[in-house]
Amino acid sequence: MLKQWLCIAKQIHFDTLQGKGQYVMAAVKIKFDRFPDGLHKAATFSFDDGREHDRRLIELMNQYELKGTFHLNSGLIGHDGYIRADEVAELYKGHEVSAHTVTHPFLEQSPGEQIVSEIMKDREALEGLVGYPVRGMSYPFGTYDDRVVAMLPALGIEYARTIKSHGGFDMPADSLRWHPTCHHKGMCEAAERFLQSQPYRNRMELLFIWGHSYEFESDGNWSIIDRIGRLLQGQDSVWHATMGEIHAYRKALEALRFSVDRSMVHNPSATDVWFSADDELVMIRHGETVRL
Repeated sequence: MLKQWLCIAKQIHFDTLQGKGQYVMAAVKIKFDRFPDGLHKAATFSFDDGREHDRRLIELMNQYELKGTFHLNSGLIGHDGYIRADEVAELYKGHEVSAHTVTHPFLEQSPGEQIVSEIMKDREALEGLVGYPVRGMSYPFGTYDDRVVAMLPALGIEYARTIKSHGGFDMPADSLRWHPTCHHKGMCEAAERFLQSQPYRNRMELLFIWGHSYEFESDGNWSIIDRIGRLLQGQDSVWHATMGEIHAYRKALEALRFSVDRSMVHNPSATDVWFSADDELVMIRHGETVRL
């Protein structure tokens, strides 16, 4: 009798797994694989120090509708060879101003009090110039350690760029250790690969270029801005955004609230987002609740 009951129990379990049981739910398969407008690709640029050559660089970037994040040392603004305080707001309009510390020290060699001062005072000064909260940064000299990274959230920093180029187009695994695709010297070749690539399983791909505007002048290669501009301008498959915009969009995606079977979703953020549900494109507006 026991053996017979065990056989019946196994059959019930098998039938349930096959979808024959009344308690089986066919959950919707969700993939966070889309940028705004349902795109799979995005591109951003990131330049450090706030040197006077930012003026020419931004003029060229604006011409080709490229967007970037500019990391400034507030303590060097107005010094010889650097941009002036009275031009910051207008010069970087349409892009993003981000922190780079006040005086550009090696943070991993600094005491905690100095790290706090360098970042908080830089944020405060830059926010006074641009009129919005500064939530990102890049590491001076590209150097940091676990102690520095651990301090950043308490200092209001949500994302931070390194100089550890990986050559790929992956989204960051850690926004406080946000590694770029490559330095701008190799950006045209990277952009060509980026445009030709087919995102693996339709994932989100990011072309992330970093550098310094003064290097274009010292290397005599301003022409590569025109080259990458011609490559990327008018590419309907690419979202051009700042680091801050990319970070905020990803946070809005991750903030979506799903029902258990993922047939319903609520967007509590102030940002419209796109994703895939059972491989179909879905757009959900800010504050909206929809049934999938």
